[in-house]
Amino acid sequence: PLKLLNPKTVPERLGTTQRKPCEPQLPRSLIKGIFSHFVRMPVTRDAFKIVEKCSERYFKQLSNDLEAYVNHAGRKTVEVADLEVLMRRQGLVTDKMPLHVLIERYLPLEYRKLLIPIAVSGNKVIPCK
Repeated sequence: PLKLLNPKTVPERLGTTQRKPCEPQLPRSLIKGIFSHFVRMPVTRDAFKIVEKCSERYFKQLSNDLEAYVNHAGRKTVEVADLEVLMRRQGLVTDKMPLHVLIERYLPLEYRKLLIPIAVSGNKVIPCK
């Protein structure tokens, strides 16, 4: 006759806790590249850590504000108008300094091409994506 096998018990792990998922972070090289472009002088490691922490908090606040604007509008997608309203409230976009001027002034050409419609030969316009 066949014997029924007793299932093996797995010992419980002691001292383990549930790890909460890590939040995505901006790459340090990106933050350092942007900051060094604008500061144009050497920065100590301690100062850069503070800049990194401030930029993380800034982008977290920025995304929370955009989420609130989108929820208030009853949508599920962030639009250019939401960013423009946010930047206007921050004082970055004004009547004298529209959003497309900021884009042209501070972003590289490959990003400008994506964000601003471009007129090409044949009288065609490549729209923003």
